[in-house]
Amino acid sequence: MDYLPIFCKLRDKECLLVGGGKIAERKARILMEAGAIITVNARYFTPQFDIWGKDGKIKQAYGDFSADLLRGVWLVIAATNNQIINDLVYQKASAGQIFCNVVDSPKSASFIMPSIIDRSPMMIAISSGGRSPVLSRLLREKLEANIPQHLGPLARLAGDLRQQVKDKISSITLRRRFWERLFMHDRLAQSLGNKDYRMVQKHINHLFEKPLENRGEVILVGAGPGDPGLLTLKGLQEIQKADVIVYDRLVSDDIMHLVRRDAELIFVGKRAGYHCVSQNDINQMMLRNACNGKRVVRLKGGDPFIFGRGGEELEILSKECISFSVVPGITAASGCSAYSGIPLTHRDYAQSVRLVTGHARKNKSLDWPSLAAKNQTLVFYMGRNQAAEIQTNLIKHGMSISMPVALVEKGTSVQQKVITGKLTALTELAHHVDTPSLIIIGKVVLLRDKLNWFMTF
Repeated sequence: MDYLPIFCKLRDKECLLVGGGKIAERKARILMEAGAIITVNARYFTPQFDIWGKDGKIKQAYGDFSADLLRGVWLVIAATNNQIINDLVYQKASAGQIFCNVVDSPKSASFIMPSIIDRSPMMIAISSGGRSPVLSRLLREKLEANIPQHLGPLARLAGDLRQQVKDKISSITLRRRFWERLFMHDRLAQSLGNKDYRMVQKHINHLFEKPLENRGEVILVGAGPGDPGLLTLKGLQEIQKADVIVYDRLVSDDIMHLVRRDAELIFVGKRAGYHCVSQNDINQMMLRNACNGKRVVRLKGGDPFIFGRGGEELEILSKECISFSVVPGITAASGCSAYSGIPLTHRDYAQSVRLVTGHARKNKSLDWPSLAAKNQTLVFYMGRNQAAEIQTNLIKHGMSISMPVALVEKGTSVQQKVITGKLTALTELAHHVDTPSLIIIGKVVLLRDKLNWFMTF
């Protein structure tokens, strides 16, 4: 370990900042957020320092650096554009056994400033030991996107409730269970984020009243069409909190690499024409695990409410009084069309879009006359094996045989394949793509030559 990571309590502590430029400004802001008493030493100051000085937020010490400025100081930051001065500050601070940071020179410093994620009182610091600050910043940005803004208020709330929880719940195991519920309570977090303290108190009362030894819950999560970058932030948070993940074949490997590492993974292998686990067995898996107190994520490709049988699965959970919630995902029609350079609507070509499944229940026929109407885009899910039927019925009901069509295989992934042609050739084109694939029919397909931005074959 090159550095010992520590968090310094600087509130009401004297700190010295040497430098009056833009870089020093950034360091001053951090010290002010920590509540430090700041003296800033420089020959010249930016206007912002003058404003802070007039407002009493800092003390300005004009002139050259002097070791006398170190008296009573807990911490020093050297942030001038002169390396000689910075080195002098470090030498004098070290002689006085005072921690000193030198900006952009970690080898000439006794401590370094990490990249910080501030969710006070929760704080996360990231450091590369000064070797790659850009990498630290990029990692911080990734973590910022994944760590909810409400985490700070939630931590403060937990602190306020500690004694109450201790008084009401004697078992350490049950206390842990209570805290897990509180920290995973999405509606409580939302109320905190909205500063709706009446609802916050209502959720807290419900947590105390609800028995701790009871059923778990199921979260239906849409994984998107394949590209892991299209997984929603909330979807990512849910798969990283799950005890059990029940997932389909259409969920990409890249998405599965993001799930909680110690979660139980149950593959149910569903796709068009192939079910290694029956729908009834899937329902029973979710019910059984939820009844055992587990947090179950039912992970589906695309959006679970668009040809994903999400509604059917939730009906079963509702009937059994299992708590559930839904995280929508980017559906295949939206993702595949965008990555193919084919807008689903366009003022000149299509004023509406129809999403159609190639697999309806038996004895359920499609409304072919309305599907063959003009000025719309048709998107057929799981329609590859029904290409001949689609082609025949659309032409039979008046659609032009020259209507542009596109077939998209493994859309949004690096293996994406797009084939275009005319409606009269749809059956033949279907032989050149594999599942999972999508069929797009409409004049908007003509725009692909202009708008194709994603490299495909």
